[in-house]
Amino acid sequence: MLSARENYIRNATFQGPEYIPAGVHISPASLIEGGPAIEEVMARHPVLFPDFEAGKIDFEHYEFLPEQTIGDVVDPWGCKWQCSVNGIIGIVVEHFLSDWSALENLTPPPVLPQNAQRITSDWEAERERIERERREGKLTWGEIYHGFFFMRLQDLRGFGNLMCDLVEEPPELWRLIEIVKKHAAALVEHYLQLGVDMMGFGEDLGTQTSSFISPEMFAKFVTPVYKELMAPVKEAGKLVYLHSDGYIMDLMDDFEAAGVDIINPQDLVNGIDALAKEVKGRFCISLDVDRQTVVPFGTPGDIHALIEEEVRKLGDPAGGLQLVVGIYPPTPPENVDALCEAIEKFRTFWWD
Repeated sequence: MLSARENYIRNATFQGPEYIPAGVHISPASLIEGGPAIEEVMARHPVLFPDFEAGKIDFEHYEFLPEQTIGDVVDPWGCKWQCSVNGIIGIVVEHFLSDWSALENLTPPPVLPQNAQRITSDWEAERERIERERREGKLTWGEIYHGFFFMRLQDLRGFGNLMCDLVEEPPELWRLIEIVKKHAAALVEHYLQLGVDMMGFGEDLGTQTSSFISPEMFAKFVTPVYKELMAPVKEAGKLVYLHSDGYIMDLMDDFEAAGVDIINPQDLVNGIDALAKEVKGRFCISLDVDRQTVVPFGTPGDIHALIEEEVRKLGDPAGGLQLVVGIYPPTPPENVDALCEAIEKFRTFWWD
């Protein structure tokens, strides 16, 4: 059998894996909502929850991260976030650069690793993690914080202000772009020095029906930055992974130009058939399985049918398909169980 690392790389590079890589990620909100019943599901599916240890979750005294705790918190860039549901990251309600006069006082935070859950660590801890996972035969990865560029501009300026900036192009906008890009580039450099197999970039670029900005505007303001950040990863022979929620079909040319190897789109928002026609074979698809309708509200049969359709239409014996699922309220434990059963059944479909 291939190691998890070998299988992942062969799948991402269309070189014939042994199974479809898959991951199920349960949000803290769903973890606490589901309680012991969620633990039972995780225990039944060790393939999808290899690091699960029964009894380690303290449901009565669970400590949420500051950004996932009801109330307000100021992030390292000076923006105030407001959370209304424990276990789900909130929204920015006060933007540090709502007025450009504050730009002179903007001090980027220290260049430290921070994962998608906004957990900050230090470089020695990251080095130890990467070395441990390398010894265990796992894929090693580096990850820039979620919202590393376009969303960071929104957080700092506010959505309305940023949309006007992209039209008016004040000199302050270009200064801010350089500040944010420089900070992200330093993170990429650190991870490449640690010898990771893959570099992950994540932000949300689409609504339910379109990208936030036009492809033309995206190509002008965002694509050049993506290229600059991803080029060192490509030059080092590592994989580039890009996540985005929302509709992003109109941005695929820009992702390809920037050097993306693995794209993480939402399935039903972008359309399974559209992904099969426009994206399959062009990128490795790390498919974000529906979290809005079928998984939280469907029957086990609905969930089974969705996974089967996605594997049949987007999979291939050469590889190029991953399955990634985020679980959020009000998904019941029995639906999580049905989801895991379906993934386990179909992850070897193309090789069985």
